Amino acid sequence: MSHIKPLKLSAFALLVLAGCSASLQAQNSAPKQPVVAPLAVVKKAPVSENELKRWSHLDLVKDSIPGMSVDRAWAELLQGKTGKKVIVGIVDSGVDIEHEDLKGMIWTNTKEIPGNGIDDDKNGFIDDIHGWNFLGDAVHENLELTRVVKKGDDGSAQYKEALAQYNEKYEEALKDKEQVDFLLEVHNTIKKELNKADYKIEDLSKITSADPNVLRSKAIMTQIFTNAGPTFNPEADFGEYKDQVYDQLNYNLNKDFDGRKIVGDNPEDIKNTKYGNNVVFGPDKEKALHGTHVAGIIAQIRGNNLGGDGVASPNVEILTVRAVPDGDEYDKDIALAIRYAVDNGAKVINGSFGKSFSPHKQWVYDAIKYAAKKDVLIVHAAGNDGYNIDEAKNINYPNDSEDNVKEFADNLITIGAINKEYGENVVASFSNFGKINVDVFAPGEEIYATVPNNQYKYLQGTSMASPNAAGVAALIRSYYPKLKAAQVKKILMDSGVALPSKVVLGKSENPQEKPVAVSSVESSKTAKMVNAYNALLMAEKMSKK
Repeated sequence: MSHIKPLKLSAFALLVLAGCSASLQAQNSAPKQPVVAPLAVVKKAPVSENELKRWSHLDLVKDSIPGMSVDRAWAELLQGKTGKKVIVGIVDSGVDIEHEDLKGMIWTNTKEIPGNGIDDDKNGFIDDIHGWNFLGDAVHENLELTRVVKKGDDGSAQYKEALAQYNEKYEEALKDKEQVDFLLEVHNTIKKELNKADYKIEDLSKITSADPNVLRSKAIMTQIFTNAGPTFNPEADFGEYKDQVYDQLNYNLNKDFDGRKIVGDNPEDIKNTKYGNNVVFGPDKEKALHGTHVAGIIAQIRGNNLGGDGVASPNVEILTVRAVPDGDEYDKDIALAIRYAVDNGAKVINGSFGKSFSPHKQWVYDAIKYAAKKDVLIVHAAGNDGYNIDEAKNINYPNDSEDNVKEFADNLITIGAINKEYGENVVASFSNFGKINVDVFAPGEEIYATVPNNQYKYLQGTSMASPNAAGVAALIRSYYPKLKAAQVKKILMDSGVALPSKVVLGKSENPQEKPVAVSSVESSKTAKMVNAYNALLMAEKMSKK
């Protein structure tokens, strides 16, 4: 299931370094020093719109925001250097390959003749000019646990666990429906009172009605605006929240819904590969929002005054493999998608998806091993449940460990999400964590990037953290192409900037209790945040060995 957190209603603290001295501004002629976490940070407000749009590219020391030092890397380390093009496979919901800010960044299969209806390169996929769509015209899907429950009680532990989780999620969805319906009622009351849908907190102060319902709605919306981030838009965010909740009930958790029948294959047969089409954004381009955003984080054109800037643009080509529906992906589609991207030259594959059950996980494991043999790095999102995924009940698939402890491959890296507040709360509350199964963190909250039809949007989730890390991986593979996938993974992990010594992880079981900070060593294998500047310095040293 795609990892987006569409509604953010918590405050964002903005932190900066206290008193930057001239010594922090390294001269180009001086030895390049790695970025390290400052000893002190203080609040700075407000953050500018430009900073917010590109905070993931900023530098903790220079800008007091825990970005990946991408701007600094380009300015101080890469200027004047020429890298080679790197193909990045985006296994996702589809990509709007016609977006204005992705022009020239899209992979083209030169072995195919467009539109002739012939499999010119004889790879089994007809006219796969810019990638492949394994979902065909399918959009919505069940969760995997719903599919397990639909198959019936086979006496297995998997069925029992799936049924228990299904019942819990269904009850949660019903409660969420009550909440979203209430919020929409409040929002509609304000819209009617103000006679406009697009309003800000300042507009609420102009309401003078004595109607108790209006006054109550005003108070509620004032509180929401006060606690929400600066990008909060009630019309858009409540709408997304409604879509998410209603989609859960209508499709994801609906045991009577069959989203696969439109595809026309047998999802239980890995050898049945002749399905899908070449329309890589799917039947409804708007539904390719998630994949388009992911692609933009990596590849949107730098410095063109459109939207944001891609981490690795212009040194990448995006190869689109549509395999993630609105619901849980099928193991078969993911396994074939990974193999397709590998066979067509991808050196980095981004996987911003995941699920809690994987009936055919061995198919995916085999695909990961295949990618390892072909020297391809897979960057995967850790998930958005706020869980410790080291615990057996919280496993997030796909992973690279059959026992959830020992890795069977060295080419998959799992990314958690951070926000722009360097301090105890720097790990996003929704981000999964785990000192065995999460490798490192990257920016994933309020990330500005491309969405379909030449639009741009803030989204958040480990789905956004993963392509931020994948972009850095692509930079390394572009400028240091002799380094292997396993070395790139090691660089991303070892070169990161340290998290604070104590961090809050996940969500408190009791919303009334203040979350307790724990040692950051509990967060991940490294207790670090990906940093492009440091990664390129380390890649330079490693490439000379």
